[in-house]
Order: sequence, then C-alpha cells, then structure tokens
Amino acid sequence: MRRIGMAIIAIVTSFALAACGGTGAGGGATTGGSGASQAAGDTLVGVAMPTQTSERWIADGNAVKAGLEKAGYKVDLQYANDDIPTQTQQIDAMITAGAKLLIIAAIDGTALTSQLQNAASKGIKVIAYDRLIRDSENVDFYVSFDNYKVGVAQATALLYGMGITDRDGKATGNAAKGQDIEMFAGSLDDNNAHFFWNGAQDTLKPFIDDGTLVVKSKQTTIEQAATLRWLQETAQKRMEDLLTSTYGGKGTGLKGVLSPYDGISRGIITALQGVGMGPTIKEGLPIVTGQDAEIASVKLIADGVQSSTIFKDTRKLAAEAVTAAQDFLGGKTPEANNTKDYDNGKKVVPSYLLEVDTVYADNIQSLLIDSGYWTADEVKSGVAK
Repeated sequence: MRRIGMAIIAIVTSFALAACGGTGAGGGATTGGSGASQAAGDTLVGVAMPTQTSERWIADGNAVKAGLEKAGYKVDLQYANDDIPTQTQQIDAMITAGAKLLIIAAIDGTALTSQLQNAASKGIKVIAYDRLIRDSENVDFYVSFDNYKVGVAQATALLYGMGITDRDGKATGNAAKGQDIEMFAGSLDDNNAHFFWNGAQDTLKPFIDDGTLVVKSKQTTIEQAATLRWLQETAQKRMEDLLTSTYGGKGTGLKGVLSPYDGISRGIITALQGVGMGPTIKEGLPIVTGQDAEIASVKLIADGVQSSTIFKDTRKLAAEAVTAAQDFLGGKTPEANNTKDYDNGKKVVPSYLLEVDTVYADNIQSLLIDSGYWTADEVKSGVAK
C-alpha cells in the first residue's frame, strides 16, 4: 500500500537525520553514519507486532523493519494475529535464532515474563513498542505517545463536539445539563487502555459532577467499558446492547460516545445507524471520537459521520524505536524524556514519548494530507493505496 511505502520513506529519512546527531531517543548517543552500519554487520533484531488486522500495525512493522535494515541490521519481523501463544512462540524463536535486541508491541502486556527473562539471561535488550510490557524487570526502554494526554484529547474532542467546550477544553458556559453519553475503553490487557481511560475520565469528571454529562447506562468503570482486543464487532455488539437496554432500542437522547480507537468507533457508528440515528452528525448522529487516523475513519470524519480521531504519527514512533535500538546495540543508553510515569509493576521503565494531534474535518488537509500520511484520493475513497 502507498501508506506503508510513505511510512518506510519517512522512517529511513528520520533515521538518517538521527544518525547525523538529531534529537530524539538517541539524540547525542548515536555512533554516526557508515560506522553504525558497519558495526551492525550480521546483527539480528527481532520485531514482534500484534496483528495485521489493523492497518497501523502493518505500517509500524514495515517502517521499523525498513529503518533497521537501513542501519545495516538483519530483521525478523513477525505478526501474531492477536494470538498470545503465537506471539510468545515467535519471540522464543527470535531468541533461539540469535537476536541481539527485541522490539515488542505486546498483545497482552503481562504474558511475556518468561520470554523476557530468557532474553535478559542472554544479554538481549528489550524495547517495548507503543504498548508497555508489564510485570517484568527485563524491559529496558519504552517508546510510545503520551497516552494519558491521548485520553485527555479524546475526551476534549467529545466535549467540543457536543458544544460543551472549545477545542482547547475551555467550557463554553452555555451547555445544557443532563446530556447523555456512553463510554468505551480498549482491551484491559493493553496498558495503554488504562492511560487513555484515566486521561479521559479526569477530563470528563467535572462535567459529570456538575450534571452536564450523564452516563445513562451507569457503566462507568473501565471493566464495564472494556473492549477485548479492541475489536470492532465486540464494540458494535456492546453498543447494540446499550441501545436496547438503556435507550429503548432507538438511541433517543444519546448525545455522545467516547471511543478510544477508530475500529471501535466504526462499530459504534454501525450500531447507532442501525437503529435509525443519523446517518450524519448534522442529521442527529451522536458525537463519536476515535484514535489512530485510520483511513476508513478519516473518510467518515470528512463525510460528517465520525466527529474526530487522535492522530499518532507512527512514522515518528518507528524512527524513535530504530534510534533507541541503534543506541543499545552500540553499547549506549537511549535518551529518555520520561523517567517517572511508566511503572510496569516491577520497575519504572525509561521512556520516550511523542505528542499527538486531534483530527477534525477542517484540519484533515493540514495534518494528514500535507504531511503525506494520506493522500486526498485516499481520504475521498476511504481506502489506502
């Protein structure tokens, strides 16, 4: 797909800049240009990604692989199709094959303890990619986005869409009381889901407390709102159940739905449209948030169906992972910009966090098209090329 091709170009460009002494996870710790590539030699790096059912993970995997290969490393890239035993077996195989470093986007952040212990015993460094690996001392570095701020941004986008605040989160002062909302969370075994939820809840709480927002179903805990494996069909089923149990099967009065991921958003929207709501926001569809700027959802935003999505530029994330890997393999310590917030239950993992943007219909051009993330034709069709 062209999207993946652009990600690869971006990661190679970003790596080249980092190797010349740029900022980031390896700023000031790189070994420099051709020397780094020569040192890499036949060094094998294992890259474990969770699934190929989401376009972002395909792009992430390919971008990380391209950057590492540009640096001269051999790469074993594997996708586990959201199956935990498959991922553990893949990581075991990478270690057996002689990998000197592992970059892991875990399916279940608590399921890799034995694999990481084995890696540590062999001196293999581990970089957790986007999803923090929990309950292990053998996680050496974490590259991700500021996931608490992602939750804040999602909740702010919901409030803005409902006319309660401006885009910066400042209350408009003229919002009606008693506006019904529902909330969805990600998969409980993904540490990011908890950060997203906490950021969103801290942002929504004042408006719930003053009666502006009402969670009509009373399903207000992350356990009640969770969506196993982030699956679209699971979210659609829960939304259908909520519409039946709480809204008389018609959605009457429902004004907004907090969604932490675009696939979940599309499941929610399908359920809402299925009972006759919308089909667009102007025609009464509730405000629905999202995350990841997946092309199908970007088209929905452009069409006035989905309200927003959080854009995490995964090209930059892949670049940071490659730079951190180069540092470790060169015997140096990657530069962290957060050393206090990401406690995995055994240690605080040094981290490099990136910022995010919120996409609305009126900034698709500037954030996504002008940056080369998607083309205008892809946005129009809703299909990556």
